[in-house]
Amino acid sequence: MTAGTAGAGGLTGDDGGPMSSKPEFSETAHSSPAPSEPGQSGPALSEPVLSEQRGLAAWLPRRLAQEHPAVTVVGDFMLDGWWTGTIDRMCREAPAPVVDIARRDFAPGGAANTAMNLAALGARVSVAGIIGADDAGAELRRQLVAAGVDTTLLAEHPDMATPTKIRISSGGQVLLRFDDTAATVPPDALATFTAAVPAAVGHQNAVVICDYGTGVLAEPVRGRLIESLAGRGQDTLVVVDAHDPRPWAGLEPDLVTPNAQEAARMLDLRLGSGPERAAVVTEHAGELLQATGARAVVVTLDRDGTVLIPAAGNPHRTWARPATEKQASGAGDTFVAALTLARAASLPLSASLDLAQAAADVVVHHPGTSVCGTDELGRYLESFGDAAVTADELERHIRAHRNDGQRVVLTNGCFDVLHRGHTRYLNQAKQLGDILVVALNSDDSVRKLKGPGRPINSVADRAAVIAALSCVDYVTVFDTATPIPLIEQLRPEIYAKGGDYTPEMLAETEAVEAYGGTVSILDYVAERSTTAMVQRIRNGEGAPVPEG
Repeated sequence: MTAGTAGAGGLTGDDGGPMSSKPEFSETAHSSPAPSEPGQSGPALSEPVLSEQRGLAAWLPRRLAQEHPAVTVVGDFMLDGWWTGTIDRMCREAPAPVVDIARRDFAPGGAANTAMNLAALGARVSVAGIIGADDAGAELRRQLVAAGVDTTLLAEHPDMATPTKIRISSGGQVLLRFDDTAATVPPDALATFTAAVPAAVGHQNAVVICDYGTGVLAEPVRGRLIESLAGRGQDTLVVVDAHDPRPWAGLEPDLVTPNAQEAARMLDLRLGSGPERAAVVTEHAGELLQATGARAVVVTLDRDGTVLIPAAGNPHRTWARPATEKQASGAGDTFVAALTLARAASLPLSASLDLAQAAADVVVHHPGTSVCGTDELGRYLESFGDAAVTADELERHIRAHRNDGQRVVLTNGCFDVLHRGHTRYLNQAKQLGDILVVALNSDDSVRKLKGPGRPINSVADRAAVIAALSCVDYVTVFDTATPIPLIEQLRPEIYAKGGDYTPEMLAETEAVEAYGGTVSILDYVAERSTTAMVQRIRNGEGAPVPEG
């Protein structure tokens, strides 16, 4: 969800807030041309060029799928099993429940789950790895082929056991997981795989390396991968999803995606389990970048979303919408797949991260190991179209959050044409507290502030885009000259604004301080202006917005 500018009591102009003078990491296209509708020779008039898209919208997953990037997934391929049953008695031999299995489900796991998600999102996917010549390997290959994945370079070996992870559950609760993995990978299998590496990774828009420590990506395979990708062009994206990314530092990957525990091991410290982990990770940004050799590190923090640490530019946060599903698995694979697809199709990095978070939010509501497809992701983003809530409903939500000890941040504005200044501003506002509420100026209010030619987008459309941002928890609409009546009703702990002024200059300050709240002024960058952007479009000026 998102906010922008207001006249009286709003942001100065339409800047949307903080923008560093440093460019964001690699905000350029990795491959694809400008998106277009079928049958058109150029981009659809109503849908911006992907490399310029900053916010999420329901049409975006379909547009990314049309780019159809070629992606190879290399690594540890597994089969996940989900066996469910009922418990009516205890075992006579030991104090353990007896599960009468009623259903056995299998799904590709590990690197195979990443490949399945990429295919479901529209990528042309090929895989390279080693599996066993066993029943698990046959089932794994069957499901990959059925999903349209090219398994030509997924080699079988008679002395290799296909890794399997079987979960036993009853009543919606996983009781036990047992893993079956090979103790070693046959040397001749590694030699054959090593010889196939150049063909596997050549002429691809993206290569995803999934190294979960089974030994398939040990030497000499790792060395050949680094050698084969060393001279890659700018049009080839390399993503490393590894339990330990450090051995891959020589590859100088574009992205690495450790989770919180993996990042903690690299930093040799304890991260804990709360939302403060993001701040700790950011404080050690230089160490993570140096250890991984990456151009950007994305640390996934499960319920607390993710934090992006680029080698050049500013960190970016996403916030998860967690579910209570106790049997969900593989959301990290979905995240990596969506992030890879979006970047390979030229979506800016921060927007790609937001899209990947949305895809992960989809699958955590599914039981078992599942995938997020184009249509489902589009429906999920479309669901934010009616996300604006009334002030009274919002007041009830806020009361519940306060009972849980959470602090509310409120900001407001027009947010007509979303740009990077807006998203950075909102991410900074979110970090001031726990719950971020964005109050949008109504269409009539925008016209009074900006003139008869504004808004460009209706309040329903503006709310839909803003609601899709992971940093925003609630969107509401106000029609008064200032947000003071809304502030007095909601009484947020923090009122955030972006601008080149002090709290004393704001009409809202007196209302906020009257109940003990705090006014926080965030950064202001003059060249990031919706008004200037609209003027450029109307003048037919196609030059990119200055990066500062």
